[in-house]
Parts: sequence; structure tokens; C-alpha cells
Amino acid sequence: MQSAIVPGYMPGFGNDFETEALPGVLPYGQNSPQKCAYGLYAEQLSGSPFTAPRGTNERSWLYRMRPSVRHTSRFTEIQLPFWRTAPCIDQHDLPIGPLRWSPPEQPEGELTFLSGLRTMTTAGDVHTQVGMSAGIYFVNTSMVDDYFYNADGEILVVPQQGVLCFFTELGRITVKPGEICIMPRGMKFKVELVEGPARGYYCENYGAKFTLPDRGPIGANCLANPRDFKTPVAAFEDRETPCRVWVKWCGKFYRCEIGHSPLDVLGWHGNYTPYKYDLRTFSPVGAILFDHPDPSIFTVMTAPTGEEGTANVDFVIFPERWMVAENSFRPPWYHLNIMSEFMGLIYGRYDAKPDGFVPGGISLHNCMLPHGPDLAAFTKASTEELKPHKLTDTLAFMFETRYPQHLTAYASSLATLQHDYDRCWDGLDRKFTGKP
Repeated sequence: MQSAIVPGYMPGFGNDFETEALPGVLPYGQNSPQKCAYGLYAEQLSGSPFTAPRGTNERSWLYRMRPSVRHTSRFTEIQLPFWRTAPCIDQHDLPIGPLRWSPPEQPEGELTFLSGLRTMTTAGDVHTQVGMSAGIYFVNTSMVDDYFYNADGEILVVPQQGVLCFFTELGRITVKPGEICIMPRGMKFKVELVEGPARGYYCENYGAKFTLPDRGPIGANCLANPRDFKTPVAAFEDRETPCRVWVKWCGKFYRCEIGHSPLDVLGWHGNYTPYKYDLRTFSPVGAILFDHPDPSIFTVMTAPTGEEGTANVDFVIFPERWMVAENSFRPPWYHLNIMSEFMGLIYGRYDAKPDGFVPGGISLHNCMLPHGPDLAAFTKASTEELKPHKLTDTLAFMFETRYPQHLTAYASSLATLQHDYDRCWDGLDRKFTGKP
């Protein structure tokens, strides 16, 4: 059995951590001494307003070779045309309706995490810090002298193939299919290819940061348990060579030249951190007698809004699990939803769409547009013997938001768009008999 202790990481969600790469880096009993050990500078990175309530107040103190004011210089605007930001209403001729794509082909050429990212949908408005964007990424080249931070929001990364290392100011995070990682707003990092080429999905969250959902009557345990989230220990890069720092700010990209690596933090303490999570540690709950509960029971993380129970973004997964409900239609039911659902498949088959939805594919079911199981799934679920059955080798997910998701020109013009997707419901004909 795999150990819960993962070398190079500290367990817990939202904890107040402390870690140092050299002994004695962290000051004792204070944050900003007159002189820091090793000739370092003290710097606070705040992920919330200073006066936010204690439960949502986030900051980390970093002890670094240079303050961040030396990790930037005069910026020049740079184009990354495939990374789009809301509000973004691209012109295309696709009508409204359910949409699905087969896995897009990897673009040609050298692709880092920055140049290989492709936005497919946007929602909300980054200028008011509301909404999100969703898309895919392709990586075949490591970022060596390039570093990035996002002033617009945090980034949730969902690998589907290959292994990446996110080398951040606070340490290294290696992430592979079946895991996710979060890069906080304002955190500098570079992405190195460990095993590849790599591809996957991403969500950029402009609103309140992701947190764990309240469990309500479920109680203290199950779903995503805090101990399974892993935050990296301190690690630094001591490089005095020409480097470039990129920043995304209000949907535009800027770059500057500096003479050293900005990943020069030798120790830190606080609760504003990058982290990773193994989706296979999610402990699902579900129907143990009858009916299919709402898919909200599969929420791993949520980014809330000011309206209680209404998410800026929910991250939901559909993992391996037992199906045991009696006298019940076991797949998700047909429905229209106020939320807009961007869905991907990491591996295996999705029980409601066994045909046409394959690993690396994408579907989009926007708000108040009907969707549900295809004909094959309906026929099987309506006629099979209802004995206990385990769904195995499957992992699908959704980025779900309260706001309409608008297609980018890239998404609308992909050659892998399944223009006949709605035909999957052909055959769901009238069966009314007039008899009970």
C-alpha cells in the first residue's frame, strides 16, 4: 500500500506551513527582522486582503536572495494568442447546443507550458475578478530561462498524458495523470517536462480561490480529505544567468529581462501555497439504496461566490466507484442546469457516454441546454440486471461555473469538433404506452 508520507511534500489543506532549505533561514518569533539570516530579504506574498477574516486570510512570508522588485524590469507586451481571457466573445458560426470534441492534435513545433496552452472557453470578466477560462495544454519542451506568474487568477492543472514538474518559488511539484495541482495567483514558477510529451486540461479561476466544499450532513470525513493535499518543501534555484519573467495581467502578457532566476526563496512560512492532490484519494459517497444523487457529491474543490451555494467554479470528478442502487436508473439523469459544464476524460470510459467520448476529449454543456446519457447508456441502464457493479478504470472531471462559457475561435474551428454529437441521442423516442 502506498505510504501517506510523500517525500518532498507537507500534508494538509490550508495549513500554516514552515519549511527551509538551509538551517536557520526562518526567523524565530517574528516575520521581518532587522537583518535576515544568510543576507536574505523578507517578503510577504498576500493572497487575500490584509483585513480578510482569519478563515480566509492567506499570506506567506518568503526569505529570498533578492526581493521581487529585482525580479522584474521594464516590461514589454508579448502576444500569446491562444491564451484568451474573459470577456472574450470571438466570432464564429456555431449555434448554441451541446458540443463535443475528440482529442485535438498536438500543434507542431516547440511547445512550452506557455506557448502550448489553448483556451477553449471563457466566462465572466477578469476585470471584476469574476468567472474563469478552461482549455487544454500541450508541452514538449521545458521552460529553462523563462518564468511566469499570473496576476489574473489561480491555475488548476489536470494532466492527461505525461509528467510535469512545476518549479515554484516555494518548491517543486511533480504532477502526473490522476493528480492535479494548483498554482496560486501571483506565484512565480516554471514548468519542466519530466516525461513526455505531455498534455492535459487547465482552468484559470479569476474569482475567490478554490477551497474544500462544506460537507453538510456528510460530516467530517469523505470526499477530498485535507490530509491528502500536498504542499512542497522549500527548494531554490541559484542561477546568475540571463532570464525572462512573464506576467499575465488583465488578459495581456508582458515580459521583462533579468539577470538571475526569481526562484530564490530559501525558506518560507504561511498558508498561501501551491499544492497537489491525488484524485484517487477522493472518497466518494453515493446512493446505497435507490436513485442517483446530485453530481455535487463529487465536488473536489469549489471557488465560491457571494451567493451561498453558487460557485464561480466547481471542480468535480467521476472516479471509480460501486453502483448498487436498487430499482434505479444508475447513470446521471437527463437534465437542464443553471451551471455550465466543461468536461474532460483523463482515462477509461465515462458511464453516461460510452461511445465517442474518449480520453483527451472535451465536451461543453452550457447553462440551460439539455444533456444526459446517450442511447447506448440509456438502453443498457434501463435493461441490465441491477446487481452490484463497480465502475473501474475511469476518471472524468468537470469545470462547472455559474456563468455562460463562450467558445474561443480556436475551439470553434478545431478539426476534432464532433458536428454530429447530438446524434448520440437519436433513438430516444416516444415510449408512452398509455398504461401504468
